Amino acid sequence: MTGPQASLLPDGRRLHLNHGPIDLIIEAFGAVEERDAAYVQAKERFQTILGELVEELDGLRRPAGPLPRAFRGPTARRMEAAVSPHSCSFITPMAAVAGSVADEMMAAMLAGRRLDKAYVNNGGDIALHLSPESEVRAAIAGTGHGFADRLLIRHADPVRGIATSGWRGRSFSLGIADAVTVLAGSAAEADAAATVIANAVDLPGHPAIVRLPARSLSPDNDLGDRLVTRGVGKLQPEDIAEALDRGWTVAEEMRDKDVVVATALFLCGDNRISGPMMLDASDRGNARIRQEELSHG
Repeated sequence: MTGPQASLLPDGRRLHLNHGPIDLIIEAFGAVEERDAAYVQAKERFQTILGELVEELDGLRRPAGPLPRAFRGPTARRMEAAVSPHSCSFITPMAAVAGSVADEMMAAMLAGRRLDKAYVNNGGDIALHLSPESEVRAAIAGTGHGFADRLLIRHADPVRGIATSGWRGRSFSLGIADAVTVLAGSAAEADAAATVIANAVDLPGHPAIVRLPARSLSPDNDLGDRLVTRGVGKLQPEDIAEALDRGWTVAEEMRDKDVVVATALFLCGDNRISGPMMLDASDRGNARIRQEELSHG
């Protein structure tokens, strides 16, 4: 594995950082000198973030409890804090690793800086910074259903993190959701919640669902012998509705506890929405927009 890599993308506006499994797209808006200084700070912080996580990986792969454990690294502490509210069911801090890295990188960029707005996109898990009067637009990705509504998030909205989980994504899922996108107060919180809600979108024992032990696919993952979804066959409309309702119920419980702001759940061409998705009506006629890109308002 090569060391940390950093480069501006060809547009000259976005910073690309890559090290092993961490792949970030960062964009900051504001005075040029502030933006450039923020990028320098991001590159400096990025030098050690993966190594810090590797040093505490054994603990980060162990199930969380209701009381956060004392990890040394700030990113690890973010991970633990994000998953602790969900510890009534099986969850490890690894469920929030992508969002926590995004949050940590955002914090490094903002230290001493004055930016109009910024985002850190870690493979679709996104940390946001919004100054007064600013806004960003994003979109829900990975649904495969042409869900074209674009999200419009303003400074006054209690959303600073977006995350998506599902069995088709880069991480294992215990459920069958094509995608679950969560809006929350931080990327780490959104990441953990998306994992839990996506796991809840499920039809236990259904013959159309292919599952394998996580350990057989990745021997050193945090899920051990738990069965993860590897395929979803044809489901009847009533099956789809049942699975989505299971996830929607969990999403509503989280919203009632102020753990999340809103959730969009997708399965086999159907969807459920929990909470206000802050949809920008002016963009509803657009073709599908990828969550991997944010545009400034």
